[in-house]
Amino acid sequence: MTDRKYPNPDDVRRAFLASGRRHLILTGSRGAGKTTLLRGLCGQNTYPGITTKAIPMTAVTMTDNLTGEAARIAVYDPTLPGTERKMRPTEDGFSVFGVKLLERCAETAGEFVTIDEIGYLELGCEAYLCALGKLAAQKRLICVVRDEVLGEISRIIPTDASFVLNFDRLPGDVGCVIMASGMGKRFGGNKLIADFGGEPMIARILASTDGIFSRRVVVTRHSDVADYCTRRGVDVVLHDLPDRNDTVRLGLDAVGKVSACMFCPADQPLLQKNTVASLAMAASSVGQCIYRAAWEDTVGAPVVFPAWCFEELRTLPTGKGGGYVAKRYPQYVKTVSVSDPAELDDADTKERLKELLQAWENGCQR
Repeated sequence: MTDRKYPNPDDVRRAFLASGRRHLILTGSRGAGKTTLLRGLCGQNTYPGITTKAIPMTAVTMTDNLTGEAARIAVYDPTLPGTERKMRPTEDGFSVFGVKLLERCAETAGEFVTIDEIGYLELGCEAYLCALGKLAAQKRLICVVRDEVLGEISRIIPTDASFVLNFDRLPGDVGCVIMASGMGKRFGGNKLIADFGGEPMIARILASTDGIFSRRVVVTRHSDVADYCTRRGVDVVLHDLPDRNDTVRLGLDAVGKVSACMFCPADQPLLQKNTVASLAMAASSVGQCIYRAAWEDTVGAPVVFPAWCFEELRTLPTGKGGGYVAKRYPQYVKTVSVSDPAELDDADTKERLKELLQAWENGCQR
């Protein structure tokens, strides 16, 4: 990982929308940033919902996001066994105040309700869990759930209907193959070493994919590209095989055992890191789908394939790429929207490279 703030709200929002899942669950260890991300997702809006806050060695309060009404739902009890979980629910906290608050949320206008957070205390109140299940059937939830109770909460908020983002498992078990084996016939030479804003064009895709994947490899037949990537600390497969299907196979073999793999063309200099992160996040959280970058109705690359596609990718017909597999399974294809259509453009010719460079200089790098 790099020092880039990851994940950020825009990345998560795009990945969640692309997944088609009903609920968004943020989970992970204490202090991982779940609440901060939840606030970022809400932006300036205050959604109906619940915020709980623990005051160490004192109490836990529950607050109605819209009205500000609050109540103590648990108090500190040092006599409880063990070294943790020292909060004891109050008699009417979850069963009365909490249930009424959930019922009130169900009656509000709008699609989403936020809950920050769900932990071990909630598990002890069946009336609260029942009200939470009813709310999940009526509204879409964006909620923070303690990792240790996620399995138990799944009977209330089904994980197969949820986009689960686990902060402790980012960036996830997703690999990346950078496809850098093109001959550049229309360009008139190796375009990946051509200057783009003071550095080789290959540097753009290296920057856009940096710090996101569990394993990343560049597959190329160009020794100068291989040398540049190696100096940047990026793994390389240098080969002399003729076809696109060879590049796909070599890349998959080099990436190794991953749950999904993204294939990125090396000649899309305006591809944004946020797009790459959103695609990887979607694949990590909802693993059975094929994810493609798209602008409105135009689909393009990168493309992320789940592991069930790997055998077909390894045995592609001569000259075919991953698009061949994606077209065979349209029912599994989902798209993540790019911020600018130029993200999908490749620099096939010197003229097109100049146009993309001008677009980049004019601010097409958001």
